[in-house]
Amino acid sequence: MYEQVFNGYSRQDHRPWNKGRLIGQKPPLKLQEIWAIRVRLQLARRVRDLALLNLAIDSKLRGCDLVNLYVRDVAHQGQALSRATVAQRKTGQPVRFELTEQTREAVEAWIDHARLTPNNHLFPSRLSASPHLSTRQYALIVKGWVSMIGLDPDEYGTHALRRTKATLIYRRTKNLRAVQLLLGHTKLESTVRYLGIEVDDALEIAEHTEI
Repeated sequence: MYEQVFNGYSRQDHRPWNKGRLIGQKPPLKLQEIWAIRVRLQLARRVRDLALLNLAIDSKLRGCDLVNLYVRDVAHQGQALSRATVAQRKTGQPVRFELTEQTREAVEAWIDHARLTPNNHLFPSRLSASPHLSTRQYALIVKGWVSMIGLDPDEYGTHALRRTKATLIYRRTKNLRAVQLLLGHTKLESTVRYLGIEVDDALEIAEHTEI
């Protein structure tokens, strides 16, 4: 470490904040990776984590919206809904999402296991200072999942789960407008940047072009 002088003021040369860190968008998880995590959670009987994982993938919600869900947002009289609508904290706009059969089963099992009521947060925190899981706690849980199947936790974050199903839908349908609605983006350009599809599509075209 050395010192630089500018206009009479000294400043130490600090290590860059991102040195040695992976920055940029986190990649989505692959189908086989999702199933690998599911199987391990099922075998370990981690009821909450299985519901959290499945709902994170189906809902495509940001972490702040996922952890803030109430039971009443996704279930009625102990039965999980097939579709739900929540308001996004970032934009204030409502977004709808589906709950697949396996997600409904996982959510119902968790509600019953934890004896939750409609006015309870779906994922209560075990810390008395918070009524629900914090985004930090959620991020640590995700890192634990990916580590469990041998992936580098530094390469994946909560947005990896938000991006997973959206990416699969786009790859299968090429319907960018549908993905925009599912993610709750107000601008199509945001969806393009979020999925990184321009780069992916360009590479796919290049791979199939011989000279």
